[in-house]
Amino acid sequence: MAKRGWRDLDESDVRVRPNRRNSRPRSKQRPTHSDAVVGMVVAVDRGRWTCAVDGNPRHQVVAMRARELGRTPIVIGDRVRLVGDTSGEPDTLARIVGVAERSSVLRRTADDTDPYERVVVANAEQLVIVSSLTDPPPRSGFIDRCLVAAYAGGLTPVLCLTKADLAAPEEWISGYAELGISVLTTRLDVEPTELRATLEGRVSALVGHSGVGKSTLVNRLVPEAARAIGRVSEVGKGRHTSTSAVAMALPGAAGGWVVDTPGIRSFGLAHVTADDLVDAFEDLAEAAEECPPNCGHLGPPEDPDCHLDTFVAEEGHGAQLNSLRRLLRSRTGRDE
Repeated sequence: MAKRGWRDLDESDVRVRPNRRNSRPRSKQRPTHSDAVVGMVVAVDRGRWTCAVDGNPRHQVVAMRARELGRTPIVIGDRVRLVGDTSGEPDTLARIVGVAERSSVLRRTADDTDPYERVVVANAEQLVIVSSLTDPPPRSGFIDRCLVAAYAGGLTPVLCLTKADLAAPEEWISGYAELGISVLTTRLDVEPTELRATLEGRVSALVGHSGVGKSTLVNRLVPEAARAIGRVSEVGKGRHTSTSAVAMALPGAAGGWVVDTPGIRSFGLAHVTADDLVDAFEDLAEAAEECPPNCGHLGPPEDPDCHLDTFVAEEGHGAQLNSLRRLLRSRTGRDE
């Protein structure tokens, strides 16, 4: 047979090299996972997520992140879809194939210049800011910064003042009265019944400095928690006793979840803008739209043309504006 030149060749002469693994090419069509179950992430440890199936604390499974999710962040409180072995038996492993849209997010940065946001917890309804009245003394700057993060993330803030048997709480209660937030007190010699009632039926995140009694509260609310309890150091700064966030189910028919977060020394707000905070004040948000571009809403002398001053003079809401500007100053570090 005579040798043919390249001009005599056509498509039928192309040799298709078989797959070396003798398998079909990968399809771009992804499975729908119609059999997936829904779970809530309650713990994270080295690339493994513990999830409560259907929110049931007695049915927990350990799961890994599916390859198709890539590096999708998954944190405590996330609602996820699970496939594979979801029995929860020892040495079994499920897969997380989807993460639902979050209704709220508590974020913080290491400081006000750090561009990297750390998501502490997702889908929490409340942020309980735990501060002791003494030993260590309360820090209004830290409390205000937690309030800013709560408002910006869509959480309802609650201030819990511990050790009320050692110091009077009235000054601090009145100091936060104009913000309109719930302020609770606890004592070492009394059960935290009011706090427990506030937490029941909700997902609540607890934040606070080390040594303020946060882990002690958690152990009283959830006796099975067995969180480490540290002693306050002689210089008045607490030791870090909780090293990782974890969600624990409240006992009782009402249910609810408590997310205990590690003790933190600072609460960076580099991710929060002035407008993010204004949006949390419904009576002022619409009026703020009349402010000049890049207005920080702090009023004179920083923002002499802020429209909120005119709005309050005509419509009222002066207490809300004072509260807003107090938090705005805290966001910029001016009150710390």
